[in-house]
Amino acid sequence: MNTINLFKKYSLVGLLASGCLFTSCDSDDVVPEIENELEVITDVKLIFTNTADDTDVVTATAQDPDGPGLEDLVIKDAINLGAGKTYTLTYEIMNKLEEPGEDIGEEILDEDDEHQFFFGFTEDAFSNPTGNGNIDNASDDINYEDEDDNGNPVGLETTWTASATSVSNGEFRVVLKHQPDVKTATSGFNDGDTDFDLKFVLNIQ
Repeated sequence: MNTINLFKKYSLVGLLASGCLFTSCDSDDVVPEIENELEVITDVKLIFTNTADDTDVVTATAQDPDGPGLEDLVIKDAINLGAGKTYTLTYEIMNKLEEPGEDIGEEILDEDDEHQFFFGFTEDAFSNPTGNGNIDNASDDINYEDEDDNGNPVGLETTWTASATSVSNGEFRVVLKHQPDVKTATSGFNDGDTDFDLKFVLNIQ
């Protein structure tokens, strides 16, 4: 009698375990939410346009022909600015794996509440903004000329006045951060994911 009861007991445990397994299989079928994906970027061009002479344009590029493959964006040019001149910085940001090329700048504009550019540069390479950029401290001065619908900076357009003192082999770093659901008035370089992080040689003469 005891043996039969023991058999019944373990048979019941087995059935319960089987039920749990079937339940687990059902829960595995739930499709997880799609995460925000980083932009696919193969070409970045920085365009510095002299505010006093729009024929004076300085460009610097980075390229990554295989997109999200093994290669990273590779710097192709130095940034060579005129001492004391003021420039507006804009961009051409492309995914040339698409046919025709996809303008990622338009995507950033459409999703400006999820993106922000941050900058770092050789100390006092610019008279405006001063300092060394806002990568180390988000509240440091950068002359953002655009903002999202929440009034927070984006950085598709910024202005820069080069120092009157020459700079050789300095650094200009520009970082595009992807910050869905985390971008605020106080969010910084360490928030969100990085779409690109580029360090250019900076010369001012």
